Amino acid sequence: MRNVSILGCGWLGTPLAISFLDAGFKVKGSTTSNAKIDHLEALGIQTYLVNISELEELDTFLEADILIIAITSKDISGFENLIAKIQNSAIQKVIFISSTSVYGSLNRVMTEEDAVLKNPLTAIENLFKENTSFETTILRFAGLFGGERHPANWFKDGRKISQPKGFVNMIHQEDCIEIIHEIIAQNCWGTILNACSNHHPTRRAFYTIAKLTKGFKVPEFEENEEYRWKIISSDKVQRLLDYTFIHDRLLSIE
Repeated sequence: MRNVSILGCGWLGTPLAISFLDAGFKVKGSTTSNAKIDHLEALGIQTYLVNISELEELDTFLEADILIIAITSKDISGFENLIAKIQNSAIQKVIFISSTSVYGSLNRVMTEEDAVLKNPLTAIENLFKENTSFETTILRFAGLFGGERHPANWFKDGRKISQPKGFVNMIHQEDCIEIIHEIIAQNCWGTILNACSNHHPTRRAFYTIAKLTKGFKVPEFEENEEYRWKIISSDKVQRLLDYTFIHDRLLSIE
């Protein structure tokens, strides 16, 4: 399968599309912004204006083997309509980009077997899990950084950072892209995967070093009385894909 459609060419979807083009795939991408179409087309991405709440231009966009969903929308009815369209399309496999925010902070290590919170994102996950017309792998990314997203730029305007004794769960953009490629290359379908660096420094250590690295002053922290944290396990993705993280030492970020 060498035809991929990427729903959402943003921070992740655009470099992901470029990586597939470099690998010899035919790539279609979508945006909700007319202003971005020329830029994406110039990169070699066959670009469509797609809003799942309206579903314009969707039929041609779904003429592919694999669909990667990389949008942040929590529009459940929009996703219900999207899935109905996928069922009647050429799409055989789907990667749905989700988030490890589906897990509560229960002061322990969280795996794919753990219960998740009830919210719009988990409801959308369930729509894909319950559908049998195509195979979906749900990929739960931890906090995203890399490219234009540097942790030093977060918590501006004197905002204090909560839970300084809690632990960081992060994944670099390059690892996100490589894991998606490995899922497709190794035919890892019909499963749920957490994707998070194995390194979990405290929030105090991580954000202090991130700020100092970029020349900012040491951030302020809330001294929370209630100690709440979680550590996301990526054992499953590493085992199934024999994957080694590219960026696995979070206190040496640049």
